[in-house]
Amino acid sequence: MTSIFLYGLPTPGLVDIPTTAQQLSPLIPGSADLADQPDASADEAIILAPGGTLERDYVLAQALRALRPGGSLLAFAPKDKGGARLRKALEHFGCNVTEDARRHHRFCHVTRGDTLHGLDAAIAAGAPRIVPTLGVWSQPGVFSWDRLDPGSARLIEHLPLLVGEGADLGSGVGLLAARVLASPKVTALICLDIDRRAVACARHNLTDPRTTVRWGDLRTVGDELRDLDFVVMNPPFHDGGAEDRGLGIAFVQTAAQMLRRGGVCWLVANRHLPYEATLGAAFATVTVHADAGGYKIIEARK
Repeated sequence: MTSIFLYGLPTPGLVDIPTTAQQLSPLIPGSADLADQPDASADEAIILAPGGTLERDYVLAQALRALRPGGSLLAFAPKDKGGARLRKALEHFGCNVTEDARRHHRFCHVTRGDTLHGLDAAIAAGAPRIVPTLGVWSQPGVFSWDRLDPGSARLIEHLPLLVGEGADLGSGVGLLAARVLASPKVTALICLDIDRRAVACARHNLTDPRTTVRWGDLRTVGDELRDLDFVVMNPPFHDGGAEDRGLGIAFVQTAAQMLRRGGVCWLVANRHLPYEATLGAAFATVTVHADAGGYKIIEARK
């Protein structure tokens, strides 16, 4: 049987996707890991290439490694999000590339040859590692993978010592969770993130027995958590690279559902994001503790 790998969720109608294709994106809970696929095990790979250079080259190199000689690779991306650089990236690995463009995307077609070069170096450059400046495990492609993002840094500055059982929604590699766990009165912390790579790194970084790290989409697994004492979060507002304010609103609404009466949500939000109406509808009190540097630090109590 033909083995087909799919990485990412293309816009419907953009490319033909066989129903037998195996999803390998780390952003789709339940998918397999591209890095775990055996060498020369796939007949075809369809790759929606990430925009970041290290992440993109890692994914392309892993896909080429997993393709059998003579197998076909289709790699594509929006022109303004890395698509214009795809051909050069593939040629760097020794691929002969045929390129076309449509619907604001670039499409690169490759038949895998017997001899490629540079795959191991690209895989090593994009692999998980300890980031010296952070002292934690991370990986290119994870949100703010090699630095503490400014929003989380602001929230950490203002976060009080919390008490009881809580959750960190969109927990990343665990930097905010580590601050929460500094409170001896925290009895349990559930960390939830949609990115399998972030979850794997967080499991290395958060060894405190009070912690549980889960891979999942908040919008589908949030109903499982109830009567929490607190929630902390830096809600994302991009989905697939495009701004999606509804994503942050879903985080706020889900946090409210998770909390017991009197429970508290601490969050940071970009100043331009209009969460106030959603917060006001879901919580009894909403207090802005800081509004500077483009970020708002908000305490919302149910």
